[in-house]
Amino acid sequence: MKVIIADDEIQIRKGLRMKVDWEEEGFQIVGEASNGKEALELLGKMDIDLVLTDMRMPIMDGLELAKRCQHEFPKVKVIVLSGYSDFELVRGSMKEGVKDYLLKPVAPDELVEALQKVGKEIETERQKQVETTQMRHLVLTQLQEVQEQYLLYLVKEEWLQLNLVIERLRQLQLEELVNDNAVVQFVTVEIRERFGNPNRLKELWLPFQMLCKEISKEHEGTYSFYDPSYANMVHFLRRIDLGSVNNSSCLVDSVQRNVKKLLNLETVIGIGNVVTGLANFKTGYISSLLAWSQSQLGSQSQVIDAEIIKEEAFEFSPDFERKLTNAIENVHFEAFRENVDSFFRGNGNQSILSFSFAANRVLFLLGSLAKKYDIETKDIQKKIWNCQQSIWELNSQSKVFENLLQLAQLIIEKVRLARFSNGKVIVDSVRHYLDRHYASEISLTLLSELFHINSAHLSETFKNYVGQNFSDYLVNLRMDKAQQFLRDRQLKIIDVANLVGFSNSGYFSTVFKKHVGQTPVEFRNTLDS
Repeated sequence: MKVIIADDEIQIRKGLRMKVDWEEEGFQIVGEASNGKEALELLGKMDIDLVLTDMRMPIMDGLELAKRCQHEFPKVKVIVLSGYSDFELVRGSMKEGVKDYLLKPVAPDELVEALQKVGKEIETERQKQVETTQMRHLVLTQLQEVQEQYLLYLVKEEWLQLNLVIERLRQLQLEELVNDNAVVQFVTVEIRERFGNPNRLKELWLPFQMLCKEISKEHEGTYSFYDPSYANMVHFLRRIDLGSVNNSSCLVDSVQRNVKKLLNLETVIGIGNVVTGLANFKTGYISSLLAWSQSQLGSQSQVIDAEIIKEEAFEFSPDFERKLTNAIENVHFEAFRENVDSFFRGNGNQSILSFSFAANRVLFLLGSLAKKYDIETKDIQKKIWNCQQSIWELNSQSKVFENLLQLAQLIIEKVRLARFSNGKVIVDSVRHYLDRHYASEISLTLLSELFHINSAHLSETFKNYVGQNFSDYLVNLRMDKAQQFLRDRQLKIIDVANLVGFSNSGYFSTVFKKHVGQTPVEFRNTLDS
């Protein structure tokens, strides 16, 4: 919390600095003034939490300063120092914005007590502001939720087909990311607590997410999303307009300033490399994580720019990614090991950071397969985390390689069990996949290719275990989701249609009425009755 001291005597100001350990009490003296006018000028330039002012000063005294603060800077707390002769006058000024008063000469223990009292009040108001104003104005709409989920899908998982990805981005009102020449940058933000209180991070996690959403709204072409793999982090995707200056400092400054001011937390920020086109989103995302991983231990705020450590990443082609995926899904561990080994050895002259880029791409692929087959067990999650830790350490390629192989072997064993489960595990995996991608243009043929199973056999097995055929299940799933979305009044009918995979609102209404018995408008109206 930031403090300015106002007193016309420099020796008094110096004495107040020395009376207590301000930092230990959670305060930082950031300025001094010799009168109230100078103090007001400082308040206009800096975010101040507390003013400690003398009663009698030339030009503008302490009481007038307190009155001006109350009207112009209502969040600023004022403590007035006065002599005994002014005691009654100062005490009567408590209604004029003065929070406390101290008699001169000020005793250190009385000053500490006053600071602790005001400090608690400031913390309480900050918390209340986050829980009310922020939460009220930053209600997370269901559209935002789906947008965030899809952005995470783009940077972490195996895509269906590029044309389907483009169509989905348009449905989610993310058209600006569709262009092949779209230039973007990822920024990773972690919150840290300087007093070593992990419970406080948990308490402020949701307010931090909501604050990041507000900040992203204030910066055109910027979106925030959360990756469950990384605790206490929010990631930003910012579009960079061609011909404009690439300046991430505005976003970074806004994040650090607001998180500090509203949540009193430190931020460690990794700025990723600038990348072009959807195909490079994963590389851009990884670069922000790698930049963040270069941060120092401790709670101090830091900013690490990947441009400083920029390296040419390995060429991670779609063909190579498909080879690794086929090896896992065909339960062929040796094929996976040989491909990964050949890939890394073939790029042996690359730097450690370039190796880390490629290792993260392999890790993302394995994580995507674990999610696809709904086999994210505790063992697999632990292995994924161990792999990530070894990559961040940047000091042992052999350790990274070994961890990736162990994770691949564990996933292959789970896939093998699915293959010999008489179809039940595969059907469960397909249902899990549909639950996450119900709005995409998914066909039985596409699913059979994804899960390496004959389409006729998949159709028969799916109906035996689920009790309905694939197409009916998908439509019912979409209609259930549509009913949830219709409860959000901020969404138009066409928005709801797009969210559940319909590009035409008329056709969506026809299908909805057939399954629910009411049109979407009628259904929404019944919610009020």
